[in-house]
Amino acid sequence: MLTLVMDLLNIKKMAQLIRKISIGKDYKNEAMHYAVGQEVYGGHIIDSIIEEDDKFSIFIKKADEILPWKDFNKNMAVAVEYNLEY
Repeated sequence: MLTLVMDLLNIKKMAQLIRKISIGKDYKNEAMHYAVGQEVYGGHIIDSIIEEDDKFSIFIKKADEILPWKDFNKNMAVAVEYNLEY
């Protein structure tokens, strides 16, 4: 049980490290940009961006419900901005 709690705390800490992700080869003109706190999809707010072994996952929140929203595999052109306030 303690291991599960520690794993969940580490995931939450890692989720706070990524502030913004940009998907696409042309960062300035054609990339899609997603930032924590950004409103998307009919009133949802981006809650967290998680880096996994083979993908980046974006989770959105509305009220008290957090849902997986988008996944991007690491073979795509990706730019990551980290939160410097940790």
